[in-house]
Amino acid sequence: MKKYIYLISSFLFCFSMAKSQNKDSTITDSASVETCVNYALQHYPLLQQSVINEELTNSQIKSKLDDWYPQIGLNGTVQHAFQVQRSVVGGQIREAGLANNSALQFGLTQNIFNRDALLASQTKDIVMNAAKQDTRAEKIDVAVSVSKAYYDVLLTQQQINVFDEDILRLKRSLKDATSQYNAGLVDKIDYKRATISLNNSEAQQQSSRELLKAKYAYLKQLMGYPINQPLLLSADTSKLEQVAMIDTSAQVDFRNRIEYQQLQTQEQLQLANLKYQKWDYLPTVSAVANYNLNFMNNQFGQLYNRNFPNSFIGLQLGLPIFQGGKRKEAIKQAKLQLNITDLSKSNIVNSVNAEYQKAIAIYKGDYANYFALKENLALALDVYQTLSLQYKAGVKTYLDVVTAETDLRSSQISFANALYQLLSDKLDVQKALGEIQY
Repeated sequence: MKKYIYLISSFLFCFSMAKSQNKDSTITDSASVETCVNYALQHYPLLQQSVINEELTNSQIKSKLDDWYPQIGLNGTVQHAFQVQRSVVGGQIREAGLANNSALQFGLTQNIFNRDALLASQTKDIVMNAAKQDTRAEKIDVAVSVSKAYYDVLLTQQQINVFDEDILRLKRSLKDATSQYNAGLVDKIDYKRATISLNNSEAQQQSSRELLKAKYAYLKQLMGYPINQPLLLSADTSKLEQVAMIDTSAQVDFRNRIEYQQLQTQEQLQLANLKYQKWDYLPTVSAVANYNLNFMNNQFGQLYNRNFPNSFIGLQLGLPIFQGGKRKEAIKQAKLQLNITDLSKSNIVNSVNAEYQKAIAIYKGDYANYFALKENLALALDVYQTLSLQYKAGVKTYLDVVTAETDLRSSQISFANALYQLLSDKLDVQKALGEIQY
């Protein structure tokens, strides 16, 4: 009975764990852009590689620091001499040893001064910070890419909604044109034009639906989201208009950019490397201790019956005297690398400013375009509604209605494009300002 209870408990535990993991790997509710970004930061494979690289760097640092701990080793040998070596002692030739020899050597080395271990001690925090900065840079890129892909999906969905509304209007227009044709008020050209417009709109709608699948797939790829799991997005257009607004008077500070911070860290590492190359003039000093067990006997079976131990402690010093100018060139190379980093820091200041000026110029231009298209949308809707009523009253031709309807659809799509382009522009401005931080 206990066996069955154990099996049932194990099954329920595994089921609950699987259910929990499945819940964590999908988004059950309609996702906002923040939800998608947060999901990507936890599941995007390339970003997870950066996190693993942090752990790898931390392990490498610990490995280097372990050189400060005592290094203890054991070596063992067993030898059988077919011919024992002979030597001259007091004018007589005698065997210098026995046929069977065995030795166990316990050795201890403690670094007192070692430039490699010293470099690891002084740069451990800098190296770890560099790894974390690489992860933060990757997170910023992921956040921007996911946000843009998110807005691109919303834009396509909005275009499909426009075509839905357009198709409803065209079906009503086709119905009206057919009724007037049957009543003998107009010829068949009107309802044929309505049919052509309806067919075009339905074809464009289908094209947008297929494109939406591809854009969803790209968003899931950036998020690391399961391919076969549904993903629903939610957004309030009125709120998106508020989100798209930014302060265009903000001043750029290159110190907020992760790229500049990475160069600062790189400069610190290169300064440490310059010091490291200068340390090459200094000796390496270590304490050593050995305890040796020596066994010798002509009879192999009695080899370990007698032991002749010896032991010692001491200091070991290594001093490079001449290396053919290698140290001098290594120092020169370290200084040149430091100069390159200084120039890169100067260049990134100009680069960040140019990037920001370009991003803010594009934003301002698209901002003006957005409001112009918003006004055009209101005008196009008013024109379409007026001409539709005039056509029903027999004042205007159906060609006027078709033209107005086409203008309205174009205005709706253009306005949607302008809104989501403005959101994308805002991301570029925020990235240029260094406001996107992780």
